Amino acid sequence: MSDWLHCNQLSNYVARMVSHDRGDPVRHANLLSSALNELFEISFRSGCASGRLHCNVSRGDGSERIALTFPCAPAQQHRYRDASARAKGGGALQRYLDALADESSVSEEDVILLGLAINYDASLSLQQVEDRALTVVVDIPVEGLLN
Repeated sequence: MSDWLHCNQLSNYVARMVSHDRGDPVRHANLLSSALNELFEISFRSGCASGRLHCNVSRGDGSERIALTFPCAPAQQHRYRDASARAKGGGALQRYLDALADESSVSEEDVILLGLAINYDASLSLQQVEDRALTVVVDIPVEGLLN
């Protein structure tokens, strides 16, 4: 079984559990699963072969907060910080459209974080947990996306 399939199965399971009591649980789970899958993919691209993943999903003020902590080498943390800043900055939509047109023009980190920011109207933040771990926090207004 590929790593991607593990990411997909885990994101589907978590999203279904979190979405069971929403107005439209199937749509909510589908959107949340896609976002979770992107975050799990980030952890596999972090460049660290071993370590623990910690995922926390919580609700608050009309949004879902996903906090994923994963092993990440310091050099890779820098790439995620840069990508996060570009996803929050002005021109994020144009950078994302450019990335879709030519994926070789931006890093994989940029594509994933820009995709979360643009497609899910997500706000992003990063927290260095330790020297070799990183937490990506994503707030997604999933209910707002359903309407």
